[in-house]
Amino acid sequence: MYRHNSYYLLLITVVSAMGGLLFGYDWVVIGGAKIFYEPFFGLEGSAAMRGWAMSSALVGCLAGALLSGLWSDAWGRKKMLIAASALFSISAYGTGAVDSFALFVVYRIIGGFGIGIASNVSPVYIAEVSPASVRGRFVSLNQLTIVLGILAAQLVNRQIGRYFMPDDGLLSAQSVALAWRWMFWAELIPAALFFILSFVIPESPRWLAINGKRDAARSVFARVGGAAFADAEMREMQAFSAAREKSDWKALLKPNVRKVLAIGVVLAVFQQWCGINVIFNYAHEIFSAAGYTVSDVLMNIVVTGVTNVVFTFVAIYAVDRWGRRALMFVGSIGLALIYVAMGLGYFFHLTGLPMLLLVVLAIACYAMSLAPVVWVVLAEIFPARIRGAAMAVATFFLWVACFLLTYTFPILNEYLKAAGTFWIYGGICLASFFFIRSHLPETKGKSLEEIEKNFFN
Repeated sequence: MYRHNSYYLLLITVVSAMGGLLFGYDWVVIGGAKIFYEPFFGLEGSAAMRGWAMSSALVGCLAGALLSGLWSDAWGRKKMLIAASALFSISAYGTGAVDSFALFVVYRIIGGFGIGIASNVSPVYIAEVSPASVRGRFVSLNQLTIVLGILAAQLVNRQIGRYFMPDDGLLSAQSVALAWRWMFWAELIPAALFFILSFVIPESPRWLAINGKRDAARSVFARVGGAAFADAEMREMQAFSAAREKSDWKALLKPNVRKVLAIGVVLAVFQQWCGINVIFNYAHEIFSAAGYTVSDVLMNIVVTGVTNVVFTFVAIYAVDRWGRRALMFVGSIGLALIYVAMGLGYFFHLTGLPMLLLVVLAIACYAMSLAPVVWVVLAEIFPARIRGAAMAVATFFLWVACFLLTYTFPILNEYLKAAGTFWIYGGICLASFFFIRSHLPETKGKSLEEIEKNFFN
């Protein structure tokens, strides 16, 4: 056991995880802004157009997730984080500045490209720099910054919404024209900070070693855990010669790689199809169906954001103690049961506090399990030589699943109502429990090289 430089490791992890912060903010800010931009662009009469406004960023997510894999393997994790921060800045300004719906969508796609890069590269960077004994905890910090970004967006949306909302709760011409713009422009502050700090962190030591820069890699490892730790990490990487090979898309087609890749893809898809993201993106519809007014909806959204943050700390505490499998079991079974109850509540037209409590319980269950643990597992299970490319494929399918989820919710909600929609999500969660039990081994406490050996032997 080596004594690690916790402060330095925390510093570079937090900077890298700012990609998660912007990911969370950019992803959720639109949920509060939709109350204002939908009448501005005249979208109220079309469920398909409302779904396209909410899900258009996912087109960028798909491209960013897919391309950033090979790019990060070729040019390094750090350069990709810098690129993501620049895209977030461009999107934040442009989305709030436009007057046409077409340009609104273009800038949402640009922001989505940044999300796709950050969602791929940030957890990989943290996993590659973190010691095995604390890797789950530090990769989970990426999820913590995501939920902090979500909470920040919810708080900003609420404050701006309250400022522009008249006392009678009716939307004015000024609120329709301006409120949503300031919600997007507020993202410029963390985006600019992320851009500046991304130049400060070192390159991933494992990427450096794989690309022949062994002295630089050893220097980063030594800064993280001292000379003895650096020597041990470099010896293990040298002994495991497969990690020295270059990334190649063709390697993903090999039978032993396909099996691990399939596990990663299924877990990524499940993290989205478990349905939690619709609560954040369509909170207005969900809480309105439970009998809440617009001002109550904005407050309830903040309550869900606080819950998300609090229970992410539970995950950070538990992931290296209880293990990945146990938390995934809690998430899949827990959400299945909660969604059955939510569906019954909507079916029997329950309103008010009982429905709010069920929503909060669902978010708590997700935040302490599936939200962080899937990212931890995806950052761990792929071979070093193709980690960027394999992670890109998994996150690509994650965003495909997210697009389908986000686009279809207004349509499902219109035809099946909230009850039927959440029962469908519950069935998906139950099916995922059996998949996890059958196919996902435990990875806690093992080095990335040990995990690779176990999967491929």
